[in-house]
Amino acid sequence: MRTLKEYPVGELKLIYQALHAALPGEPELMDSLLLEDLQRFLQERATQDGVDVSTHNQWAAWLADR
Repeated sequence: MRTLKEYPVGELKLIYQALHAALPGEPELMDSLLLEDLQRFLQERATQDGVDVSTHNQWAAWLADR
C-alpha cells in the first residue's frame, strides 16, 4: 500500500476538495480519519511551499493550483 507522499499532490488536492465539498451532504465525513490525515498532509506540503494555511485565501489558492 502506498503512503500519501507517493501520490501526485494535484491528485490529492482534487480528492480533498471533492471530500470537503461533500461535507454538507455527508456530515459523518467530519469524523473521517482519512480526511483529517489528508488535510494535515496537504497543509504540511502547502507550508513547505510558503503558504500560510491559517489564511483561507492562501490555502484555497494553493488547493486550486493543480
